[in-house]
Amino acid sequence: MSDVIPLHASPGSQKPCQLHPQSMCPAFGSLRILTRIEGSHPVMATDTGCLYGLTFVTHFYGARKSILAAHLGTSELMSGEVVESTRAAIEVAAREPGCRLIPVVSLCVAETAGLPEEMLPRQVGEAEVVLVRVPAYAIHSHPEAKDVAMAALLRRLGTRDGAREEKTLVVLGEVFPADPLVIDGLLRKMGGAGTISLPGRSIDDLRRAARAGALAPLHPFYKDTMSVFRGWDLPIVGGAPVGASGSYAWLKAVGTLLNLDPALVNQVAEAERDKAQALLNAQPLSGRILVTGYEGTELAYARLLVEAGAEVPYVSTSIGADPLVLPDELWLRSRGTKEIVYRKTLEDDVAALDTYKPDLVLGTTPFCSIAKERGIPALYFTNQLASRPFFLSSGLAATIGFMQQMLTRRAQYEWMQTFFEDDGQEAAHAHHHS
Repeated sequence: MSDVIPLHASPGSQKPCQLHPQSMCPAFGSLRILTRIEGSHPVMATDTGCLYGLTFVTHFYGARKSILAAHLGTSELMSGEVVESTRAAIEVAAREPGCRLIPVVSLCVAETAGLPEEMLPRQVGEAEVVLVRVPAYAIHSHPEAKDVAMAALLRRLGTRDGAREEKTLVVLGEVFPADPLVIDGLLRKMGGAGTISLPGRSIDDLRRAARAGALAPLHPFYKDTMSVFRGWDLPIVGGAPVGASGSYAWLKAVGTLLNLDPALVNQVAEAERDKAQALLNAQPLSGRILVTGYEGTELAYARLLVEAGAEVPYVSTSIGADPLVLPDELWLRSRGTKEIVYRKTLEDDVAALDTYKPDLVLGTTPFCSIAKERGIPALYFTNQLASRPFFLSSGLAATIGFMQQMLTRRAQYEWMQTFFEDDGQEAAHAHHHS
């Protein structure tokens, strides 16, 4: 009989098996941004099962166009018809009205993962054909699949030809729509020319991005995309405009990289910091919060909550450790965060629930359901937090106000837990006597 590895293995011991997926196929992250580009008509090169699951969830996330695909069942895959069938699907996509871009998404099905790019057309009519390889087994989270797609598009479409836009900032990250507008407004106050938001809806923005003055990745998981910008010699702004200290430092850094007037930059940055600090002073948080998720922004959220007065002993994320995240990690550790877990599992989060006994949990759907079963208020990070403003003082106000509400609900959650436990015991008692 083989040894059984304990679920919560001690440091240095064997880890539990992590081959089983803890989320759905991450490739939908790439489809999510590819379908939203105007004039883009994606083609999927994969088997029928993957096609069904991914198109279903992509439409759930707001795709308003068809995703074309050749029928690739077992017989087609076995007979080597992948290239011919994919080329036929590309021809159909090119006939769609207004088609300017055909991303060909190949997944980790063995026969389609090795789709040879040189056997696909580079252009059909007005449409650029771009192969986007998304081997989902090698990609740990759907945000990182967005990175793969973004990098593939920029490598192909970004061009240094044309007038430089040295006072323009590329803002990288799929964020609440109001956030880039607020950032754009402050940048113009500092004397900048405005922003280009990626991922976005415009193919022309992808072409312009290479000629901008600097890149600001609001999310730290865009590693491939950042390497493309480094290849173009564009400077990169670290961190994000989060909270009072973070927003001030970020605005100052942006001003420096875009060579804006230092006095004007300082004036705008100080005003924003003071506005954020006034909000923090007026609405301090008190309570213990666990911040867990797969977005990659968990450390920045934790930083905002700690700055507002909350205790955040545990933070976990699905992305890997990265130099861009290190300043936030060091900031949090110096202010009482005991555990920061990268490439986390659900088991890691449940262990933290046992250890820290929080007043509020921010996390994934399965983790939130476990917290609620224990009478702890819980919020699904992606739908309830990432769908709200977050950056600068306006995002701070929205986030803090929402957290205040949730922290007051502990008594209600405990009442519900007691109610259903009592109800279950009464039902069992009645059944026993019947």
